[in-house]
Amino acid sequence: MAVTAASRVSLKKLTTAAAFSGKRVAALWGNGDYGRLGLGNLESQWKPKILISSAFDNQSLREIACGGAHTLFLTENGNVYATGLNDFGQLGISDDKSFTTVPLLVCGLPKEVTKISAGYHHSSAITVDGELYMWGKNSNGQLGLGKKAAKLVSLPSKVECLNGVIVRVASLGSEHSVAVTDKGEALSWGEGASGRLGHGHGPGVFGFLRSNSEFTPRLIKDLEGVKVKSVAAGMLHSACIDENGFVYCFGERAKEKLGFEEGKSVPVPSLMSKLPPSDEVACGGHHTCIVTNGGELYSWGTNDNGCLGIGSTDVAHSPERVQGPFLRYPVCKVSCGWKHTAAICGANIYTWGWGGSHGTFSEDGHSSGGQLGQGNDIDYIEPMAVDFHNNVKALQISCGFNHTGAILEFV
Repeated sequence: MAVTAASRVSLKKLTTAAAFSGKRVAALWGNGDYGRLGLGNLESQWKPKILISSAFDNQSLREIACGGAHTLFLTENGNVYATGLNDFGQLGISDDKSFTTVPLLVCGLPKEVTKISAGYHHSSAITVDGELYMWGKNSNGQLGLGKKAAKLVSLPSKVECLNGVIVRVASLGSEHSVAVTDKGEALSWGEGASGRLGHGHGPGVFGFLRSNSEFTPRLIKDLEGVKVKSVAAGMLHSACIDENGFVYCFGERAKEKLGFEEGKSVPVPSLMSKLPPSDEVACGGHHTCIVTNGGELYSWGTNDNGCLGIGSTDVAHSPERVQGPFLRYPVCKVSCGWKHTAAICGANIYTWGWGGSHGTFSEDGHSSGGQLGQGNDIDYIEPMAVDFHNNVKALQISCGFNHTGAILEFV
């Protein structure tokens, strides 16, 4: 399927067409390597570009998930499409393409899908009846398919050990995965170093390396008796929120501005006692954000390139409120990339943090970033509004490694 000129147009032009009122589309921007933006080319985009329904067989979109160098799309019909890098089978397509620049239908999902998630090199989908399917890189068991499973799985595979378990939500990190069942049980699997699985994994005896991998989903024991409602997986850490709005974090935690000190990890879930009751959590490369019940946004962790949005690049060892426009209007959604962050406030999207990147296909010294959607490669240490012109509201936001995607509705 080719992306036509009609399916790759500017927001300004599209918003003048009343015929698109009520349509839900994807907008993408940032690094364009390997076609992760789905725009039919390898070009980076400094401002949002949209993919309308003709790129998805005229289906309206429900959800977007940005991974390391690939992107997943979920349509209202429950179909999943994928674009970008496919070096580990993370696109879930039937042929052996190393990458694609246009969205392709993911093969082998037998039922309607209701939720998707994209990790650095792996992907997942949850069906309407709560079955979990995973595909992509499996070097550390992050697909949950068992110890004998292949290290690369190019087509969606059902996580058979969860037969009879209804999965409600999943989140994928760099090499690990976390999920929540309909009973509020938290599960995790994959690479366990730094304590990111919450199972108490620590360093090897006398410093010798040992495998901390979990090859099938495992209940997080320290959260037994706690009804979890949402989870998030970052690069080396994870977080979750329970039904009462309490936030728990586990994995690597910031010690110094330039990185993480060895041994300074939290191997089991730790309650963030100073936070107000919260609704949503997101984990990035080395930072975390939460949205409270009242729509306040807090962030903490390393603050490279200003990804915390607190007006500086200083590390935050404890949660700090992100101010600016969020003092006047409530935040409803947040997403964290490696070193950038995006949030929805009202109907608008705000971004901050790392604004540039060096693309694989770019010339030496040429930035191919733009993941903030501000039209440049400048880092911003405070939230900045993304210009979508008129007649559009943002419904969902997703930050990848160095690209960003959103679901928009025209009104």
